[in-house]
Amino acid sequence: MPNSKTMTMLLTLASAAMLISAWTFQYFGYPPCKMCYWQRYPHMAAVAIGALAYALGQRWLAWLGAAAMLATSGIGVYHSGVERKLWEGPSSCTSSGIGGLSSEELFDQIMNAPLVRCDDIPWQMFGFTMANLNAIFSLIFAVLWIRVALSRD
Repeated sequence: MPNSKTMTMLLTLASAAMLISAWTFQYFGYPPCKMCYWQRYPHMAAVAIGALAYALGQRWLAWLGAAAMLATSGIGVYHSGVERKLWEGPSSCTSSGIGGLSSEELFDQIMNAPLVRCDDIPWQMFGFTMANLNAIFSLIFAVLWIRVALSRD
């Protein structure tokens, strides 16, 4: 395994690559939903944390990198469940049904509907959605951040 300084840079670049991938999908016609944005914020934090850890040589910052990756992985798992209809997502991001709504309430629901719903799957590869991939890769990154934090070099 590379030394902790090299791993810190690689993990920082990994989060940057995740962000660039998300922005690339967005650019090519896959607009993000609210939960997609939530998954990006910890990666942004990890890039800043990683840059600081690399510049200052403070290995304890790797714990913050791990925490950021665990946060985005958890959001990815939650988002994956919403996409697969395993549980309800935030009402501002998913369909809440129309049963029992008055015409005025239905109109309000239509007018306040998000442009991109969190419970839709706009893209997948081999059954994996973007939220699934974020959850998996971010969990791997978290484990690697923890290895950096625990390293003795």
